[in-house]
Amino acid sequence: MTTTSPLSVGDELPARHVEITRADLRRYAEASGDDNPIHLRDEAARALGLPGVVAHGMLTSALAIGVVAQWAGGADRVLATSIRFAGPVVVPTDEPAVLTVSGVVRKVAEDGASADVALAVTCDGAKVFGKAVVTVAVGS
Repeated sequence: MTTTSPLSVGDELPARHVEITRADLRRYAEASGDDNPIHLRDEAARALGLPGVVAHGMLTSALAIGVVAQWAGGADRVLATSIRFAGPVVVPTDEPAVLTVSGVVRKVAEDGASADVALAVTCDGAKVFGKAVVTVAVGS
């Protein structure tokens, strides 16, 4: 999409795959200060009933929002976000977890200056987000 092009309800954000590795989780934990052991150690995650290490919710949402930002023409085009999580992203030891991010324009402002994009984010076929909407600026 080019942000100077008008958007219409029903326009699609093409599906894109984003990988998350255990190394990504370690780097994110160091950068954010969120070193909760469920994001770093299988035994800690399993002790809480999780199947293994899970990605940070903020990392997961940032990666998904990044897909929208790229589609919209840059991070400065993202005006607002609203995300509810539906399930964790389990990150295996020896391979990346793969997020599938897609979306559809659900609403365009009357003045055409912004649009709401409803995101669909899954990992291994399971929903990661429940309701997720990213509002982007449209136009110059």
